[in-house]
Amino acid sequence: MVVLYFLFWQREAALLRQQLENLQENHRKMKGEELSGLNVKDLQNLEKQLEMSLRGIRMRKDQILIDEVQELNQKGNLSHQESMELYKKLDLVRQENTELYKKVYGTRDANAVSRNAMNSNSLRVNEDPHAPLHLQLSQPQQQHYETPGTTKLGLSLQQWS
Repeated sequence: MVVLYFLFWQREAALLRQQLENLQENHRKMKGEELSGLNVKDLQNLEKQLEMSLRGIRMRKDQILIDEVQELNQKGNLSHQESMELYKKLDLVRQENTELYKKVYGTRDANAVSRNAMNSNSLRVNEDPHAPLHLQLSQPQQQHYETPGTTKLGLSLQQWS
């Protein structure tokens, strides 16, 4: 009985060694090594196998790239949506500042009110959007930039830094 088990495992080991050698030989052929013993038909079969493998590799790579592009598009859409929401909030803050300016200074010059509110109270790109806005009331300043011989149109030119 022991002899039968020994013969069985000896045969199994020989079969596994043969399979390993066949796999190693196939692997070398797939890498383009040791092709000297192959005829044209064998080379054509090997070429078909390689083309099918390459097709599978390319399909997988394409799918990965498609998934990455879709993910980037989703992130871009989300960023655009967030940007639009921030612009709406910024516009609302500007409108509120304009209304506050009108309440403080009156509506003597609607264009100047809008211009002053936009220039002096608007957020800049590098400012922290979460920082609190500090609004304060101050007395309107009279500024005269007239030169002799000019017509007064009711608008004044102001430079904001």
